[in-house]
Order: sequence, then C-alpha cells, then structure tokens
Amino acid sequence: MLYVITGPPAAGKSTWIEAHATARDIVIDLDRITRALTGPGAPAWNHERIAQRVAQRARYAAIDEALKHLDDLDVYLIHTMPSSQARARYRRLGARIVVVDPGEDVVRDRVRAMRAEAMERVVTRWYREYRRGGSHPVTTQASRDW
Repeated sequence: MLYVITGPPAAGKSTWIEAHATARDIVIDLDRITRALTGPGAPAWNHERIAQRVAQRARYAAIDEALKHLDDLDVYLIHTMPSSQARARYRRLGARIVVVDPGEDVVRDRVRAMRAEAMERVVTRWYREYRRGGSHPVTTQASRDW
C-alpha cells in the first residue's frame, strides 16, 4: 500500500509515519534523505540549497523504485503539497492520502520555533491551497502535542 502523508510544514508528518510504519516499510521523507546525504552536524531542517537539490533528485529516484514494490511492502511518502497531477497519480496507484494538520496556530508556532522564516510562506500557501480544496484528504489526522 502507498501512503501519501501530506500537511503543512511542522505538522507532524514524520511523527505520524513513526507511529504507523514498520522497520520493513519504505519511508520517503525529504528531510531524512537530506540528513542522510549531508555531513555530521547538518541541521535537521533548513538545509542548504545544494543539499536540497541533491536530496530532491534522490527522492525522485526512491519514489520511482519504491512504487515497483507496492505488492511486497508499504511505502510511506511525505509530499507536503502534491500538485493535482501528483494527486491523480497517487489515486491511480490506490494510495491512501493522509493529511496531518494539528491546526494553523500550532503549525505557525512550531515553524517560528524550529524552522527558517521563509517556511512561513510555505505554511500560508499550504493553508490557502487546502482551503480552496487543493488537497483532497482521504483521512485527516491531527499530530501529537509537542
């Protein structure tokens, strides 16, 4: 089964996956990929532009390969703001789309505390799209309290 975990930055998408995925499952999380590709002491978030670019390429390759194995294991894919084309692809693959959203106030507090200032714009964009119906959740899930 393919699980597409979506939601604004700092919503708890990775935490949701940690609560549901097993060690045998494939987890495709851009932050985890970036950390795996950068040296000791690299930040958990707010990565350098080149590191993000390299990690994004690795993410695309991981998605392409993981989708070949959906009959054998579960794949958890974090996709913060999937486009309509990506959502259509996920629907064709029979994905379960989970929206993790603890609420805009909580997300904004977390972003201010942990993320780069530029991430505020991503939060604004995510909520604007979500309210317009840009994301069509199958399951909405709040994250845990931090």
